[in-house]
Amino acid sequence: MKIQLIETGYFYADGGAMFGAIPKTAWQHRYPCNDKNQCILAMRSALAHTGDGRIVLIDTGAGPMHTKQQNSYGFFNQTDLIEELAKREVSPEQVTDVILTHLHFDHCGYTTRKDPTTAIPLPAFPNATHWISREQWDNCHRPSHPEKDSYIASNIYAIAKANKVRLIDEDIKLCPDIHLRLYGGHTPGQIVPYIQTPERTVVFAGDVIPLAASVSPEWISAYDTFPITSYYEKIRLLEEAVASQQAVVYCHDAYIKCSTIRKVRDFYKPGPEITYE
Repeated sequence: MKIQLIETGYFYADGGAMFGAIPKTAWQHRYPCNDKNQCILAMRSALAHTGDGRIVLIDTGAGPMHTKQQNSYGFFNQTDLIEELAKREVSPEQVTDVILTHLHFDHCGYTTRKDPTTAIPLPAFPNATHWISREQWDNCHRPSHPEKDSYIASNIYAIAKANKVRLIDEDIKLCPDIHLRLYGGHTPGQIVPYIQTPERTVVFAGDVIPLAASVSPEWISAYDTFPITSYYEKIRLLEEAVASQQAVVYCHDAYIKCSTIRKVRDFYKPGPEITYE
């Protein structure tokens, strides 16, 4: 098993939105912002080569941005995911599985590309099975009002038409070394991949814990549609991470990519940073 983390770009999010009810006097000591109260967030993907020959991609970033999202979030330093994979000697055709933690536009934009001749949307990874929870799939097609702007149907249209979507209803093993587990809170049916390496289990936490600064269970983003659920789901993830010395990947943290978790009395804190290049 080999894991590599890929940066697909960055955007700005309001600090108050990222940290919800936590006052700026507290969160500004954990995560920087500019004079407009904006925090820089990363869009982090992961690439895993498994022991049984699979090449697995987790999340795909925002992809080519629509004008509305570009104006709202100021995306910058976006990379071409296909080029990033090529640097790692992986072609789009070689990817066997794409795990989409959820279908918000900043996590699944590169699943589709346009044919350069016809402009018809096509799967960017034509041979890959795309793993999505059924609950998230349904939520994408019938979103609640707070989430409706978080979904862009064209991001998943091509993979659905090509019959490349695999919906899951419960925790399952994708392969012997990758376990897909479902978490609520931020959005219904978010997938959290647990990846077993020779050293430890690596947890791609997605928006369950998007930043090292938001490890504390009470530090819940205003983007979470079910905040009380988020609180208990974070504790569920953190307790196991502490007990089993797992590494947690923070998909949106522009400064800390991955760390272990430690518990000091009743408080959770990021442990030493771990590098996967």
